[in-house]
Amino acid sequence: MIIYESTKQQFMNDVTEDSIAVKIHNQYVQKIGRAAMGEINAWNNSMNYLYKVLNTSTIPDDVGIAIEYRIPATPRRVDFMITGLNEQDQYSVVIIELKQWTEVETVEDADGLVKTVYNRTKTNTQHPSKQAWSYARLIHDYNESVQNEAVQLYPCAYLHNYIQKDNDPLLHPVYNPYIEEAPIFSKGDALKLRGFITTYIKKTDRTKSLYLIEHGKIKPSKSLQDSLLSMLQGNQEFIMIDDQDVAYQEALRLAKQAQSGKKQVLIVEGGPGTGKSVLGINLLVELTARELVCQYVTKNSAPRAVYMKKLQQNVKKSVIDNLFKGSGVYYEALPNEFDCLIVDEAHRLNEKSGLFKNKGINQTMEIIRAARFSVFFIDEYQKIAMHDVGSKEQIRHYAKQMDADITELTLASQFRCNGSDGYLAWLDDVLGIRETANADGFDFDYDIRLYDDPNELRDEIFSKNQINNKARMLAGYCWDWKTDGKNNPGVHDIQLDRYQFFMSWNLNNTTTWAIDPESIEQVGCIHTSQGLEFDYVGVIIGEDMRFENNRIITDPFKRAKTDKSLSGFKTLYKKDKDEALRMADQIIRNTYRTLMTRGTKGCYIYCVDPHLKAYLQRRLAIQSSAVISG
Repeated sequence: MIIYESTKQQFMNDVTEDSIAVKIHNQYVQKIGRAAMGEINAWNNSMNYLYKVLNTSTIPDDVGIAIEYRIPATPRRVDFMITGLNEQDQYSVVIIELKQWTEVETVEDADGLVKTVYNRTKTNTQHPSKQAWSYARLIHDYNESVQNEAVQLYPCAYLHNYIQKDNDPLLHPVYNPYIEEAPIFSKGDALKLRGFITTYIKKTDRTKSLYLIEHGKIKPSKSLQDSLLSMLQGNQEFIMIDDQDVAYQEALRLAKQAQSGKKQVLIVEGGPGTGKSVLGINLLVELTARELVCQYVTKNSAPRAVYMKKLQQNVKKSVIDNLFKGSGVYYEALPNEFDCLIVDEAHRLNEKSGLFKNKGINQTMEIIRAARFSVFFIDEYQKIAMHDVGSKEQIRHYAKQMDADITELTLASQFRCNGSDGYLAWLDDVLGIRETANADGFDFDYDIRLYDDPNELRDEIFSKNQINNKARMLAGYCWDWKTDGKNNPGVHDIQLDRYQFFMSWNLNNTTTWAIDPESIEQVGCIHTSQGLEFDYVGVIIGEDMRFENNRIITDPFKRAKTDKSLSGFKTLYKKDKDEALRMADQIIRNTYRTLMTRGTKGCYIYCVDPHLKAYLQRRLAIQSSAVISG
């Protein structure tokens, strides 16, 4: 979708008449919706700078101009494109990423990120050259016409307000791989940018390149398909068995049916360790190989980051970036824009999207609307936040509303907790989530231990981790994540003074905490561990779960102020105390159920409340196979 499209001559006239920002804004409102005043000001400012760059007879008046091109299958928009023919008469497109920035800091320990001021706060964001390069890569990887017609794409970035200095952080050597692919121009570089454009745009193509980009068939490139297939081959972590393979075959059948017929929705229910994520990754790879536009969706960024890292091997992360998305990016998507959306942890879906929960209508609805075929992996006992509204009932409701066929499957085979449903059922009963037939225990070898001293628990987890880097410390979110410690492992968030126990939450810049070897020194919370698994987990149960009056109770007022899981609790508490406490109770119990089912071989537990530890010990007493220490 192109918001503004014209020839260079018409663009120059619109800038001269001071109507360019108004025209872009009117088209934006018509095609997308309301635009913020900041965007209008940015358009007005940037287009005047580009007028100076293009004000030369060496760039023909009838070359094509496109402003705010939304790349299909993404929420990303290209700021400015100039199209024509190069010296070899090939279709040629110059992509310009525009920035209003005036200051930047280098981020050396990340791939292509810089720190700049956004909404008066310094934040990490993509380096402009990487952004421009990635847009060119996306257009090539997903537009068949661009691939077939050999359209040449030349990305660059223009920071017209930015004054370069000696040893400029924007030009730090860490960014060289992206700057080489997409040169960067700053204030005073108008003639240099003009020279870059005239190198590749020699004559008009009568806007044929724009037509190919706007109307080309969207499908993944052969190189992307081959890269994905090679990543999966021989990777033992993604091999499917039993119920997974049955569900996989059914999903492939429905995907094929959706391409030539009615919209399809598949609901796959399964508890912890039933292989939902492995099935989802296999579907992503196979459907992409079948030339379908497919994405893997999770609300939580942690599993996306981990699966991307496991898949990428020797391929740049940027190559597969567009295959993994958050759940809040589809409110602008067109109906049936995607062939398939695979939603893991569908119970975590929200109503609204955006930082302030003010965008879109309903994430479940928007995903079903955006895809011919949508797959929802769900476990309703893993809702762990007030805003989690994903449910089978809601999926059915919106599927029917959009006249989609609904198929429902259940995954039963267990890969976690030594392959038994017994431990999961026992845990549900123990935590008071539901009464089960396993109230008296489970009959299999699963290493569950209780500790009096959290230091001993930590020592055992550290020892287990030396085997294969598959053991981690986890905790309920009862300790604030201190601002000055988010990037500093020396700041200890979790403190148990009685035992001189001190550890930090996972660092802000470790999105792959679950697999980074040095992360063993940090404690993960529900947000960094849900959707992932380890061999062994050490779980610290905080004061938000205690044993009083012969029953487990939960206490939302003992949760950390920095935890967003109970965001909205206090407001609801003032309106409806009972409902607020009911929702918080469910979230806290589900949180510990999730934490205590992350280990495939063992779960080691320390309870801040000694009465809770005594209760768990009594429930384990009849368990002859359990190893109890402490």
